[in-house]
Amino acid sequence: MSTRSPEIHLAQQPEADALLSRSPLAALTGMLLDQQVPMEWAFSGPYTIATRLGTDDLDAHAIAAHDPEDFTALLSAKPAVHRYPGSMAQRVQRLCRYLVEEYDGDAEAVWRDVTSGRELLARLEALPGFGKQKAQIFLALLGKQYGVRPKGWREAAGAYGEAGSYRSAADITGPESLAKVRAYMQEAKRAAKAAKENTSQ
Repeated sequence: MSTRSPEIHLAQQPEADALLSRSPLAALTGMLLDQQVPMEWAFSGPYTIATRLGTDDLDAHAIAAHDPEDFTALLSAKPAVHRYPGSMAQRVQRLCRYLVEEYDGDAEAVWRDVTSGRELLARLEALPGFGKQKAQIFLALLGKQYGVRPKGWREAAGAYGEAGSYRSAADITGPESLAKVRAYMQEAKRAAKAAKENTSQ
């Protein structure tokens, strides 16, 4: 199952989105960075990293072998790639080392030959820094926007795989859908907070 080249709008920046559209490793890295910062900030991170490395794409072998202190400094330079550039630099390198060891540095190989959504979910969950929720969101993103649709992919992605939903990065195709996803997330956060308060009373 290879990816087609979609038109991605997650970073809301033309150059950063172009990289996400053509680079499987950039897409994986953006998903890895997507926590505790706005989505556009996270998904523009791969382009920032590539630019600072002086390349037009990310290379798992090069990142895995990069001096950890230098790589942290690269992500920490202003404007920082993430709110927590130090820990995220470690995570990006850990992900790249895993891809080198398990897939010879070929990020697309994670999904290229899968035969079922369940198998793809298991492979994504095995990636360093990917818990079940992150794995399901990325699986939905692959299915909805990259054309990677092994049998049962929507079921494996859970609620994130639902057609016509606005729950996650998988559903963002422009500013309008970004606003809908953001509203959904804020409402979910409010509901979770209210539920927590009710149980603690």
